[in-house]
Amino acid sequence: MNRKLLVLALLLVSSNVFACDICGCFMGITPYYNRNSISLLYRYRSFNGYNGQSHSLFPNGGNFFIPARSQDSPITGHNGNPDDYELYRSLEVRGKYFINSKLEINAILPYVSNSERYNGYTSTVGGIGDVNLYAGYHLVQKFEDNFKQQLIAGAGIKLPTGKNDFKNTAGIRYSSLQQAGTGSTDGFVYLNYLVGLGKFGASLNTSYKVNGTNNRDEGIANSTTSFLNIFYTQLVGKYVQVMPSAQFFYEYSGGEKYNWVNTGEHVMNNLMGGVGADIFYKNVALNMGIQKNIWEAETDHPMSAGKVYVGITYNF
Repeated sequence: MNRKLLVLALLLVSSNVFACDICGCFMGITPYYNRNSISLLYRYRSFNGYNGQSHSLFPNGGNFFIPARSQDSPITGHNGNPDDYELYRSLEVRGKYFINSKLEINAILPYVSNSERYNGYTSTVGGIGDVNLYAGYHLVQKFEDNFKQQLIAGAGIKLPTGKNDFKNTAGIRYSSLQQAGTGSTDGFVYLNYLVGLGKFGASLNTSYKVNGTNNRDEGIANSTTSFLNIFYTQLVGKYVQVMPSAQFFYEYSGGEKYNWVNTGEHVMNNLMGGVGADIFYKNVALNMGIQKNIWEAETDHPMSAGKVYVGITYNF
């Protein structure tokens, strides 16, 4: 494998976008080695931390894949029923384009499917989600044979393109967290730092998001996320690169707000950890990972059981 492809593989390991599925927090991504790309990423996350539950990543009755849309019951709150859960899924088309060697622009178009089970009733809402547009600038680019370093700073905007008024058959609007879109325009900034020494490397992403409100005066408090990825590179044959990784993800949000005042509901403050693998063949990359909850502060929201992601990227 030539040096350029090796650099590409090192950078690809942190190319996934991670988001808080409740608050819509968005993290910046480490770009490829000045390569344009198009990607397809599927994300799944579950919450089912009520008393009597085992905090399963795949709760009984839940569906990992995007199900057929159903609307069986309005969701108005939680009573701690051991069978209750929340599932958040997103299938996202992503594009990246380099203006020059240091400036890139990105776009993400998601299709979301959110399910809630409450008191024996399961409801699912699906539709186009909120589009993200953002740009990153490469402040540091150092690529040597055994040492690689990169620092990117970026900013972007989340547009209220997702429908925010789904209702059940009785005409009652579903909860704001279950809607396909937030209905608000939000902004965010992020930093991404990657360092590699020989076959080992690490990538640290951190972001801060300022959230607006929708036309119902609903919103989410400003939020922060950080993602640490520690990886190892292994060449298999002439063109295949395999990179297993250990992953840690922290998120914090002050929860929901109404009329710009925090209600204290659905606060997010948790740390997750897991493993991942990135496989590269020429211009194609396959990314996958799984994370389980390690620690969570006591809040009114059901415990985060974990998340799974799988994606494929083509570079050109």
